[in-house]
Amino acid sequence: MAERHDGDRTRPSGSLEEVLSGLRFPESPRWHEGCLWFSEKRAGRVVRIDPDGPTTVVEVPADPGGLGWSPEGDLLVVSMGDRRLLRRRGDDLSEVADLAGLTRGKCNDMVVDGQGRAYVGDFGYDLAAGEAPAGGNIVLVDSSGPARVVAGDLGFPNGSVVTADGARLIVAESSAGRLTAFDIADDGGLHRRRVFADLGQGVADGICLDAEGAVWYADPLGCEVVRVAEGGRVLQRISTGAEGAFACVLGDDDGRTLFVCTYSETASMDPAGPPVGRIVAARVAVPSGGSP
Repeated sequence: MAERHDGDRTRPSGSLEEVLSGLRFPESPRWHEGCLWFSEKRAGRVVRIDPDGPTTVVEVPADPGGLGWSPEGDLLVVSMGDRRLLRRRGDDLSEVADLAGLTRGKCNDMVVDGQGRAYVGDFGYDLAAGEAPAGGNIVLVDSSGPARVVAGDLGFPNGSVVTADGARLIVAESSAGRLTAFDIADDGGLHRRRVFADLGQGVADGICLDAEGAVWYADPLGCEVVRVAEGGRVLQRISTGAEGAFACVLGDDDGRTLFVCTYSETASMDPAGPPVGRIVAARVAVPSGGSP
């Protein structure tokens, strides 16, 4: 783990520095209880980075995806390959919901709102097998009843955020080149679907929301993270060089550090997952807002 001084605010805004390297496809970063958490997909584990360094929190053999927390503080993690939502309570890992009957491809990223409602996306088709692209779903898992599909026909739904007031969900449609917004009903359903931002040639993977209502999206093909306002105006870009940017989150004690998970596009398609992934970070002007 590269040495990093959380109290140092002197480095230039937008200047990337390495936090951790040698990773097998880091994804779904979250800032929680003063630590950075992420899924190391091809290593089958969820990792937490604290001042002492990285620690394996739990192993998820079928590839961990989206992360979140219940109101009780339990870790929720998407098990991508077998399409389940799991809960870690103490040292126990148990199934919350089997999503196989509600999804057509691997489950993917997830956002958990302030009420503990989990919104899980799926690929929509078997990407690894070379199936023709098809629309994916967002599945809602909560305590009020069985899991159910709340949005469908999405272009590879990926990273999602819920606004701080709990009123809207924004999802990245990776294969459609857009961010899409929904209103969240009292029962958790998603309504009034509309385009939040047309990204043109941009490919949005993981996303996060800031306090001004802008979205940062990680672009694995463009090798950058991009801050975009509602309506599509680009506010800032930060290049990740030759590495694809797969996910990002705002965190640190003031919410102004943008953590980015990088990997190569070639390695991302390799089940062997060589350890070329990194987490890098940049200081930005506007702090985090919403979830995650």
